[in-house]
Amino acid sequence: MEINLNECEHFEPLGGGLQVIVSDVHRITTDTILLADFSKPKPWESACELGSGCGTIPLIWCREKPPKSVCAVELQADGADMIRRSVEHNSLEDKIEVINADLRSLDMLTPASFDLVACNPPYKLMGSGILNPSHGRKLARHEESCTIDDVCRCASRLLRFGGRLCICQRPERLCDVIASMRSFGIEPKRLRTVQQRPSKPPKLFLIEGKRGAKPGGLIIEPTLFIEGDDGGFSSEMLEIYGDYKTGHI
Repeated sequence: MEINLNECEHFEPLGGGLQVIVSDVHRITTDTILLADFSKPKPWESACELGSGCGTIPLIWCREKPPKSVCAVELQADGADMIRRSVEHNSLEDKIEVINADLRSLDMLTPASFDLVACNPPYKLMGSGILNPSHGRKLARHEESCTIDDVCRCASRLLRFGGRLCICQRPERLCDVIASMRSFGIEPKRLRTVQQRPSKPPKLFLIEGKRGAKPGGLIIEPTLFIEGDDGGFSSEMLEIYGDYKTGHI
């Protein structure tokens, strides 16, 4: 399908013949690719991404073995429009539903209807760090319109019993995420840190919690290194990137 692009937009290949529309505000980051892989839904599951940006994660989920259904929730109207056009461009209207709404008020979605919820929430507390002059980037980076509690509260409502919440965050927010998950009935069960290279401290963590699970039993997975010994991408990162690495590496 012929899709019109707005100023400052272009198509980015995701591999598997899929393309996503990105812009200066809504774009692909390493965090996005890592969370898409870490949270990968099973073919029989219903999945939802909160704060979907340009829709990269829902599209990657549908690249190889698509889940039963995907819902992409995005607050910013321009981002939601980009997702809709990307979905049409890739002929995935029967798989991906796009909702332009605030995750704090998702009354249109049925409670306990998802097996998986994923989110890459704003990293910085409001009032910390330098605010980006771009309104869109400020919303993505600072907790102006979405806090960790907002994400966990929303996920707890949307997830079925035993359903999973997957989050990507900065190490300094680990205690906040675990405390918030538990306060909304989601028990952390899987944790993985991400380092640029062995000589650097962790720059991110990926965590999975299960709604209604018993406390305890947290599995700490081996650290994911972005770079290998030669300074290029590690073999695991190349595997995670998959076909997306074509043209980028």
